[in-house]
Amino acid sequence: MSHKKIGVATATIIGMNAMIGSGIFTAPATMAAYVGPAGILAYVFVVIAVWFMAQSLARLAFLYPEEGSFYVYVKQWGGHTFGLIASTAYFIGLLIAMGLLSQMAGEYLHAYFPSISSYTLGLAALAILVFLNMFGVVLSTLGQHILIICTLFPLIATTIMCLTKMNVSYLTPFAPYGFAHVLKATRIVIFGFFGFECAASLFNIVHTPEKNVPRALTYSILIVGAIYTLFVGSIILSTPLALFTDPRIPLSHILKSVFPNHPWLIASIHFAILSAIIGTIHSMIWSSSHLFTLLIKKVKNQCAQKLVASHFFDSKISVALVGAAICTSYVSLKNTNLFFCLTAIFIVFAYIASMITLLTMRSEWQSGRNIICILGIITASMIFIFAVQGFIQEVASKVN
Repeated sequence: MSHKKIGVATATIIGMNAMIGSGIFTAPATMAAYVGPAGILAYVFVVIAVWFMAQSLARLAFLYPEEGSFYVYVKQWGGHTFGLIASTAYFIGLLIAMGLLSQMAGEYLHAYFPSISSYTLGLAALAILVFLNMFGVVLSTLGQHILIICTLFPLIATTIMCLTKMNVSYLTPFAPYGFAHVLKATRIVIFGFFGFECAASLFNIVHTPEKNVPRALTYSILIVGAIYTLFVGSIILSTPLALFTDPRIPLSHILKSVFPNHPWLIASIHFAILSAIIGTIHSMIWSSSHLFTLLIKKVKNQCAQKLVASHFFDSKISVALVGAAICTSYVSLKNTNLFFCLTAIFIVFAYIASMITLLTMRSEWQSGRNIICILGIITASMIFIFAVQGFIQEVASKVN
């Protein structure tokens, strides 16, 4: 069956597809609002951090090639309960992220339906996507290819356009809020890299996986990191930061004021971003419902086991419950920074809890591989701490 194995190039593309998502389109405005031009340095740090984490998770996927990823990894040292907690944390992080993407969808749809509020449009889009998933309408292979094109087109087109209007004066002041905000911005930047963990579990389908999966992850992280850095950097170099008043403002609206003579290109970018957002939410609802079903099966509770055994808890119920949870995130969270902080808290917690497993293995210490694991835990912990700090600050500001 070796002829069915894939090579480094294909594995690299799979890794890129897993990482590149519509969440990157919130980054320029957020960088401008909270960091300034120095936000570019946050991308460099996150690329390094994600590489350490990806190599560690790839090692875990090789050692434990079972369905359940975070649950299986953390169970090795924390037992059933803690494995369930880590997997649930990852699941909650995904739901929160989809709440933000749904709000973004509403903002982009508002350009086509100006008489309807963005809030209503976002809810309507989410309801339709949940309905489609309940009845098994998932993206085909062609749909997945269209989705990645819709994501890459605005990234590349915007980068090229903005580089033609570079103005070095926009780089000053380089760090108007101080360099401490550069590290704090990692909780925002990593939002665009979530998904790399999916590519870490390719061992069963890659030639000589021990060597090629880590290589593919390295290539995909470096390529995606370069694309993101160029994208955000080109916008910072060509656009006055004062135009970014709200991270949820469609990027196309800001580009329209910078490039007034390219209405059709701006319209195309707007449509492509909207398509990427809709496609991402659609795919994530399906994958999240699958994860939710897996979690319910892992719960050692008589009520949960009876629901599974009775077949009442089927794919439609799972999708409906996931949709309700996303709706809760959508309605409850209004602050964009809270979305970023909470998503990072839950998902990065699952990463850290999983990587700890490698520290409990004597063979990993003897081979010296745990150096990468330790660096992964350190960098992930920094992002986690900044996310917790950001969450506390946002809550405190609401209380005061």
